[in-house]
Amino acid sequence: MKSEIRRKELRPGQVLGLGFALIILIGALLLALPIASRDGHSIGLVNALFTATSAVCVTGLVVVDTGTYWTMFGKGIILLLIQIGGLGFMTMATAGAFIMGRRIGLRNRLIMQEALNQMSLSGVVRLTKYVIMTTFAIEGVGALLLSFRFIPEFGLRRGIVFSLFHSISAFCNAGFDIMGNYTSLTAFVSDPWVNIVIMGLILIGGIGFSVIIDVARNKRYRKLSVHSKLVLVTSGILLLIGFVLFLAIEWNNPATLGELSLSGKVLGAAFQSVTPRTAGFNTIPIDQLETPSKLITMVLMFVGGSPGSTAGGIKTTTLGIIVL
Repeated sequence: MKSEIRRKELRPGQVLGLGFALIILIGALLLALPIASRDGHSIGLVNALFTATSAVCVTGLVVVDTGTYWTMFGKGIILLLIQIGGLGFMTMATAGAFIMGRRIGLRNRLIMQEALNQMSLSGVVRLTKYVIMTTFAIEGVGALLLSFRFIPEFGLRRGIVFSLFHSISAFCNAGFDIMGNYTSLTAFVSDPWVNIVIMGLILIGGIGFSVIIDVARNKRYRKLSVHSKLVLVTSGILLLIGFVLFLAIEWNNPATLGELSLSGKVLGAAFQSVTPRTAGFNTIPIDQLETPSKLITMVLMFVGGSPGSTAGGIKTTTLGIIVL
């Protein structure tokens, strides 16, 4: 009875915080199991906790190479944590409630309102359904598109796994990859198909679900809300500035863009402009960037994505309002 009273006294923000902490802890315990590691030994609780936290918080930081260290079980746990972190654990819990046919109570609606940054309870369940369906649809299409490139490259089974993993990781702006040996997507620096699909997933995941819904409903820029316009304009300007600066600074750098063809230089600069917005992938060696490029990368990471998205940072709207 006392535990029930205490649970009811928790505010939506506290429930979200404790929920994420619990998900991280469960993920860490699963990743610490010997079955999660290819060598059959536990990675240790501290390293498992770091990896689980990085996955849920979609940062992309790792202590071991994701592609070569973890078994399919371990990679599956990481992918699930990324999905929960990208959508929010409350959204995933709501998806489970939908599947089991359970009714969404007022308390859960309040928590969902907090998680989705909504001003009112009106339509919050409908919005959650839309977020879930839109996410799975976009990730599914992304995986399908990537499979056209990855299946011929890695074979049917690995190609499907690679396509699904990187589609979810890109849309959730997580930056985890399973290419192996810490190479990320450097092998595909001049591949237009992989670059465009991954950049598209990162951008869609980073603009926020409210903007996605607004664009899908209204289609014309003139009819969009002020919030959507600010997000799209600010994001576009940041991407353009980043692209031009990276292209100019790294043009003759033999360790990054210098040895690539014209199309490779354009793709490399474009990808590097997109990915710092909390995505975490890279197609050129980050440690080989010129110092000004590293500074630009830090600025873009600081800004991050947009409110209600899978990305972090201070948000594009914050920057846009400060500038205005």
